[in-house]
Amino acid sequence: MSPPRDATATPSHGSGTDPGTSGRTDLAALLALLAFPWSVQVYDAGAPTLVFPWGLVGLDPIGVTTLPDFLFRYTAGLPEFVLAWPLGTVLYAAALASATVGVATGHEDRRVTAGLLVVAGVTGLSLAGGFSVQPGRMAIPTGTALCAAVAWWRYRGAFGWTD
Repeated sequence: MSPPRDATATPSHGSGTDPGTSGRTDLAALLALLAFPWSVQVYDAGAPTLVFPWGLVGLDPIGVTTLPDFLFRYTAGLPEFVLAWPLGTVLYAAALASATVGVATGHEDRRVTAGLLVVAGVTGLSLAGGFSVQPGRMAIPTGTALCAAVAWWRYRGAFGWTD
């Protein structure tokens, strides 16, 4: 007789509670987060700036600054709230790595992936809060909602939360 299967380490082809899901679909949902801004920085004067996990997109003039360039080339003495951005990116990358390992090996602790994704989203609240307390500025933490939505949509079964 074999021991009971660990419900947390599920095959990547499904969550155990929803046999129609796939590890590849989970990974695709995580990768799709790269296409959406995680924060929209709005200024009283001028066009907004879109913050992605990989960099900034300025809309006036249109330009792209990668996260490494922003951190190591164009800035010095960053305010602490800005450090939430690279921290969120690292947590997101860890969630992506967890899902990728799940697809490659057939086993993933989906709770870890979901937890990393949710905490990555929470870092957006810190970034938006720090940015928004400055006069003439506001930030919309879209990444917080996006990460929470993907975690709920793709990983809720890992916690036994099903429809």
